[in-house]
Amino acid sequence: MHRLIPSRYSETGTVLEEVTEDEGMLRDAARLDAATNERIQGEFSGLSGISHFELVYGIPNAQIIRAAFLHPGPFGSRFNDTARGAWYAADTAKTSIAEVAYHKSKRLAAIVVPGLPGERPNEEVSSYDDWQADFHAPFHVPEPAEEYALCLQPEPVPQCYLPSQLLARQLLAQQANGLIYPSVRRKGGLCLACFRPALVYQPRRAKRYEIRLTAAHSGYETEARIIPS
Repeated sequence: MHRLIPSRYSETGTVLEEVTEDEGMLRDAARLDAATNERIQGEFSGLSGISHFELVYGIPNAQIIRAAFLHPGPFGSRFNDTARGAWYAADTAKTSIAEVAYHKSKRLAAIVVPGLPGERPNEEVSSYDDWQADFHAPFHVPEPAEEYALCLQPEPVPQCYLPSQLLARQLLAQQANGLIYPSVRRKGGLCLACFRPALVYQPRRAKRYEIRLTAAHSGYETEARIIPS
């Protein structure tokens, strides 16, 4: 399964290295950062919806897994609320690109830029890394589809997430591992929402993509290409 994350988050170093002059200053800056950094605090004490005992440590790329569960977002997402995140992935890179491009387009369309056509940004270019992982566990499948139509509404975001977040809380209470469901942004694609950090097996970085969004008559057009990592 494929999960796209911004390339800058794939690096293992810290931006603090660029603004400190020596190891002592770096240590002090790291302590200060830890006092206010929600991700770091979550790694030690968890979030309201996930204990640090559930998080994974000591395996390759464990920090990539932890980040998915410690950054639920201000409104959550389709199958997680603000109490805990989830590992979202798709069956193909094309499906992941479609999912990412949709949300980036929504954010761009909400930006007001006086003087530009439509008063919105003309273009945005960013790079994403394809993080692949394997899954060997049973997952809930929302079938029959007509009974779960409310959970797969495309709009409006984030209001359309309320029914699916309710379903996710019910499944979590039943000790479910997560869901496999049809992609809302790419017809025929499949997506996965994994609730359990320990089930994200062998996360590894694969290809790097440049995703270019260009303003069109209605919305934004998406172009993606592989670039050197």
